[in-house]
Amino acid sequence: MIERLARWSYRHRWQMVGMWIVALVGFIVLQKVAGGPYSSDFSLPGAESQHAFDLLRQQFPSVSGGTVDVVFKADAGVTDPSVQQTMEGFFQEIRKLPHVDGLTDPYHTPKGRPSEVSRDGKIAYAEVQYTLKPQDIPKAEVDQLEALGKRTEHGGLQIEFGGQVISNAQFQPPGGAEAVGLLAAIIILLLTFGSLLAMGLPIISALFGIGIGLSIVLLIANFIKVANFTPQVASMIGIGVGIDYALFIVTRYRQSLHEGRPPEEAVLLAMATAGRAVAFAATIVVISLLGLLLMGFEFVWGIAIGSASTVFVTALASLTLLPAVLGFVGRNIDKLHIPLIGKREHAPDSGFWYRWSRLIQRRPIFTGAIGLILVLVLAFPLLKMRLGAADAGNDPKSLTTRQAYDLLSEGFGPGFNGPFLLAARIPGPQGLQSLAKLTTTLEHTPGIVAVSPPIPNAKVDTAIIYVYPSTSPQDARTSVLVHNLRDNVIPKAMQGTGIHVLVGGVTAVFVDFARKIAQRLPILIGVVILLSFLLLMMVFRSILVPVKAAIMNLISIGAAYGVMVAVFQWGWGAHLIGVDKAGPIESWIPMMMFTILFGLSMDYEIFLLSRVREEYLRTRDNGLAVANGVASTGRVITAAAAVMIAVFMTFVVGFDLRQIKEIGLGLAVAILIDATLIRMVAVPATMELLGDLNWWFPKGMERWVPKVGVEHGAEDLEAELAELTAEEKV
Repeated sequence: MIERLARWSYRHRWQMVGMWIVALVGFIVLQKVAGGPYSSDFSLPGAESQHAFDLLRQQFPSVSGGTVDVVFKADAGVTDPSVQQTMEGFFQEIRKLPHVDGLTDPYHTPKGRPSEVSRDGKIAYAEVQYTLKPQDIPKAEVDQLEALGKRTEHGGLQIEFGGQVISNAQFQPPGGAEAVGLLAAIIILLLTFGSLLAMGLPIISALFGIGIGLSIVLLIANFIKVANFTPQVASMIGIGVGIDYALFIVTRYRQSLHEGRPPEEAVLLAMATAGRAVAFAATIVVISLLGLLLMGFEFVWGIAIGSASTVFVTALASLTLLPAVLGFVGRNIDKLHIPLIGKREHAPDSGFWYRWSRLIQRRPIFTGAIGLILVLVLAFPLLKMRLGAADAGNDPKSLTTRQAYDLLSEGFGPGFNGPFLLAARIPGPQGLQSLAKLTTTLEHTPGIVAVSPPIPNAKVDTAIIYVYPSTSPQDARTSVLVHNLRDNVIPKAMQGTGIHVLVGGVTAVFVDFARKIAQRLPILIGVVILLSFLLLMMVFRSILVPVKAAIMNLISIGAAYGVMVAVFQWGWGAHLIGVDKAGPIESWIPMMMFTILFGLSMDYEIFLLSRVREEYLRTRDNGLAVANGVASTGRVITAAAAVMIAVFMTFVVGFDLRQIKEIGLGLAVAILIDATLIRMVAVPATMELLGDLNWWFPKGMERWVPKVGVEHGAEDLEAELAELTAEEKV
């Protein structure tokens, strides 16, 4: 089917290119007209923190909206008459802003609430309450608030803003990160091909795929929640796989031309080999990404479907648009050559990669052990991974959220940046008495520095309590405190009252999130590995090859996790990529990275093994087949990996958002490990040790396991080409 599609695309190249241009323009126009909004709503159905939020939304609508902390510092003291007059005027201006429901200021602190003025009298804070959720507040209104603060500031008075409302508005993806990634890819492709024309083909294919794929992301935002950083994740993946898929096909096309085949036959041969591998590899990536749907978190649905859509479209472009463009290029693919760079492909039994594979195969135990030890060393920090959420203390120092965080920590302690919010239904005024006893217990609980009295709603059937820990939201001790409150302190204090107190707040949300991920991640890993195993088994007619592929991929992913822990959690070299402060690994990133990396790593496994299998069918010599397969794909896999690493690293250095840096670095490290220690060392060594067992497949399974062909023997290829030619003559 792929060969017939390629032949139609080649012979009807004008129509195919025209269809893709119409599709690209159409989707771009459609998403501008009907694109949906992004979301930053991280709800957790079934979690205690979510129950607490739902209760607040029903009984305390004003408290459930977005909040902004206005933190200010005055050298003369915040109670200085001139400072107080200035700030009270400022607060009156804030109350007039759109969607502002109310404001509590340090000059009129409600009775029983902790003081909002620091002990030294120089730092204070106010809380602005909005009627809308943080993600629903327009950025223009946030900009208006910040501009008002800047106009109010003067010598000796500093005003900063914190809270989720500000953080959401602050996230503005910098333009140019994708462009820098494409520029890096162009340079690598030029070094690989040595030809401007050959370099341009993968870029064209990738741009069409990404343009349509990102438009689809905005369109699906009308139906499901799409996180505001989804385009960055989708484009990061789309650029990498789009260029890689086209690179493998173009490389095989050039090889066929150099063997003396006519252009049309070279296209058909490239699609019958590399094209099939691309189709199957893309299927694995899409399945892996869609595995995120199994986690049950609504906010990752958009990331999963958007990224999978981008991969699907870029693969489709490689299988249809690329053959059409190759029809225009013909034998001129090496034209516009850059002197002194780019090489012709070596014969399978010569060149650096052939010699390297033979070197590894001569000492498979020794070289394999070295590779395994290096990967395990990199993976070791994984054992110390702590899931959570970085707070505003990890923001760049230039941002107002970081300045507000530091001021609150300086004046009141780091725990004031993330108070717990306890909520409970109560049986009238007598319930307030029970909660009052709870506040006394909380005040004497280690790790808590301040507690508000119970605050009832108008009906006096629900009450809330603010609890301020002594440690920051991202501190491990704060998470321990959440568990202690839920499991010990609150149940004992409320025993016999019939009142169930829920622990909510941002910190509690991420504690619940980490727990749910820990529960569901094994299911995700198991399903993705099982499906990949079954597909690889059908393709390569082997038991050990799929098992080895899964193990290798898990090892390389583990090493990537280990490097992430060392950099972001331990702070090793973090300043080199613009991370000022160490913190936990974002709870959702390991599951996201697993699905992405498992798919991308399987790409290289399929490209290499399909060529090894092809050589094995030709020679029936496992050792020679591995050497020839590595020799045939070594340079192109290295180039493909270099493209991906360059693209991912531009996202590391081009974004202030810590989560994007984590994903980018993790992906770059995993691809680097996969393309070096795994594909260059571990695969040749293990396949040499296993010998013909690599291709062992029980005879009884031949009947009921469907066969999906990616590899071809030489006779099969020639027969297919002859069949296609004969069909055309008829």
